[in-house]
Amino acid sequence: MPPDSPLHETSELLRLAKDGDERARETLLARYLPRLQRWASGRLPAWARSLVDTSDVVQDVFLRTLQGLDRIEVRGPGIFQAYVRRAVLNRIRDEVRWASRRPGPDGVPEDLAAHGPTPLEQAITADTLARYEEALAALGDDERELVHLRLELDFAYDEIARMTGRPSADAARMATRRAIARVAEVMEAHRPGGAS
Repeated sequence: MPPDSPLHETSELLRLAKDGDERARETLLARYLPRLQRWASGRLPAWARSLVDTSDVVQDVFLRTLQGLDRIEVRGPGIFQAYVRRAVLNRIRDEVRWASRRPGPDGVPEDLAAHGPTPLEQAITADTLARYEEALAALGDDERELVHLRLELDFAYDEIARMTGRPSADAARMATRRAIARVAEVMEAHRPGGAS
């Protein structure tokens, strides 16, 4: 089966790409880059963009992933996509942190803690992820940004308040909790056997 066949499994494409097959690399790029760009769209807040936008981040991460294929072991369906999504989220987190360190009217924050993978990234299943993405799409931009900053990037409420222009950490906490509650409602409604 030629590498660009739509029926070609990702694990086989990765094996071929690791062996230097350029068509397999191009097929992986054509198969995954557009869906990763759609998934990541809007995840890099406008205030955090400097010379790059979200699609630049996704493309850079994906190309770096292809260059380092020998370090990736795919053990099941969806693993490669999950790996690249995690890499994109890590890069977006880096961009947001870098942007938040740029001096603004209040200067540079004194203490920025490093964060590992979030519980969301560690525990999410494909079905839950699909319902989560649907729920995010149902939110307005402001609510989506709050959920993104808290759940995916793991920022503290005082940081979220500063980044979103809210007057206090409590105001950010309340707005974020309302947005997360809306996500939970939509996810529950779309759960198999839910009130859909």
